[in-house]
Amino acid sequence: MSTEYLDRIASPADLRSLSRAQLRVLADELRQFVLQSVSRTGGHLSSNLGTVELTIALHHVFNTPHDRLVWDVGHQTYPHKILTGRREAMARLRQRGGISGFPKRSESEFDAFGTAHSSTSISAALGMAVASRNTGAARKHVAIIGDGAMTAGMAFEALNNAGVTPDVDLLVILNDNDMSISPPVGALNRYLARLMSGRFYAAARNVGKAVLSHVPPVFELARRFEEHAKGMVVPATFFEELGFTYYGPIDGHDLDSLVPTLQNLRQQNGPLFLHVVTKKGQGYKLAESDPVLYHGPGKFDPAVGIKPAATPAKLSFTQVFGQWLCDMAAADERLVGITPAMREGSGMVEFEQRFPRRYFDVGIAEQHAVTFAAGLACEGQKPVVAIYSTFLQRAYDQLIHDVALQNLDVTFALDRAGLVGADGATHAGNYDIAFTRCIPNMVVATPSDEAECRLLLSTCYQHPGPATVRYPRGVGTGAMPAPSLETVPLGKGVVRRQRQADPAGGVSILVFGTRLAAALEAAEALDATVVDMRFVKPLDASLVLEHASRYAGLVTLEEGCVMGGAGSAVAEVLNAAGRTTPLLQLGLPDTFIDHGDQAGLLAEVGLDGAGIEASIRRRFMPTMTIVPRHVASN
Repeated sequence: MSTEYLDRIASPADLRSLSRAQLRVLADELRQFVLQSVSRTGGHLSSNLGTVELTIALHHVFNTPHDRLVWDVGHQTYPHKILTGRREAMARLRQRGGISGFPKRSESEFDAFGTAHSSTSISAALGMAVASRNTGAARKHVAIIGDGAMTAGMAFEALNNAGVTPDVDLLVILNDNDMSISPPVGALNRYLARLMSGRFYAAARNVGKAVLSHVPPVFELARRFEEHAKGMVVPATFFEELGFTYYGPIDGHDLDSLVPTLQNLRQQNGPLFLHVVTKKGQGYKLAESDPVLYHGPGKFDPAVGIKPAATPAKLSFTQVFGQWLCDMAAADERLVGITPAMREGSGMVEFEQRFPRRYFDVGIAEQHAVTFAAGLACEGQKPVVAIYSTFLQRAYDQLIHDVALQNLDVTFALDRAGLVGADGATHAGNYDIAFTRCIPNMVVATPSDEAECRLLLSTCYQHPGPATVRYPRGVGTGAMPAPSLETVPLGKGVVRRQRQADPAGGVSILVFGTRLAAALEAAEALDATVVDMRFVKPLDASLVLEHASRYAGLVTLEEGCVMGGAGSAVAEVLNAAGRTTPLLQLGLPDTFIDHGDQAGLLAEVGLDGAGIEASIRRRFMPTMTIVPRHVASN
């Protein structure tokens, strides 16, 4: 692969001297580099292939990092990273000690704002623009947002504010690639599709490009097609009414359109809106034809493409949820499934196919998803909201006020609970136990394996009130779920291993979630009792107090933050009962944990079997006799 021009780029300043023809060659080289790089490390592919020319044009025209580029979602920034001095670092993308898969302020001065959740770019860029205005700094501010991210209310809140904010230099670029992660949904997408079919793609048939008749620089870029008068209709009254001057749509892969358009817009002030049309997977036919499959692939051979994986020996927790959802929907016609734009990620593809009238993808709109579910529950439906733990944080107010306060029957399936690996701190579901257990009326369930996951989903679904079931990314121990929809007693734990020696000389490990297997491993070395607590709320207080009276110490274990987590719930029970039994709380530390291999990260924070054993020995060995199992059994 030739990288003649890419080899010259150490920073964006190097590409500003390139001619338009050279930029086109650079785009081809950069696209191939992205493809080859991601195929070796895994990561986000389709979105990055689609932003190559746009990224080149932005850094060619704007004086970055002095001028601020704020990328929305952030998984479309690999070309940006490569052009801003991190080309060699791509070899360790999303690996422990390597660079992040998202913009990160601590990683580069070119990353003006850390983004991994959607729809934040316009708000952040507006804040920067106001700060520059207030301090007299002469710089430009550009927010690049996708059509999927534009479905979230926060984006429109920011547009509404920006349009009436005086004296700000803000350019919003709508990167319209006709999808987010899952296929696009909603009225906005339909509007954009109509606009494209009626204005942009019609240009290829000599109908003319859509431009604003009162903006001479952009008018000249329309190339005056034979029937250009048809393109003189303003296509975006909506954005104009919000106070933005609208331009476009233009081809986001055509540097001859992008560069002069951006150069003209850089000379203008005020809130500006540029509509750019790109294609996910551009330049790699396999990704173009299936951008969802190539959204976030693992390692693969670009010459061959992604091949169907062999049937895994274990079901993932997401697959367990997807099967349960279909089975419960078949048994209960009141069930309604809701996802905020994560159909594939949440395992709802089969559910949509089998129960299309009961499937709702609401777009990247977590707040709406939760209140929509509340409305359904008010009328006797049984909504199940499939949402990543980290995304539920965005709908916390709705969770409290619209669901829990009214004690509505909504079940939340929280995928990606705990550490998520390569996606890092932005996507880690470390806080849901702490922020849900403090809400009145909530049930908080923590299944320990795949079989328990199905049991607790059924249990929480049958509970007539709000409930969350949290489970991690990937597979567990391989415990095969039973096909039934049976339930377990609400708020009751189960002893999984009993200490062989005198309980008074040992510890009981109270496990909340999928660290159970690691706890059992440690318990074999320590001859400890292990309890699968199943529920953080309602907590099995009687079992906690029983073990507090029988054992020399208690240990709580969770793949969630220690502060305010399940261990804190146990401490509250002990304190209320006046018990002074020593308590060791194991979980995630009070820090953001960066990207890396899931197993490696768990070992780093001491939540693997060896780490759990070591922590217990450090805390309790000086004050008690822990008899290893092989000694106790003699």
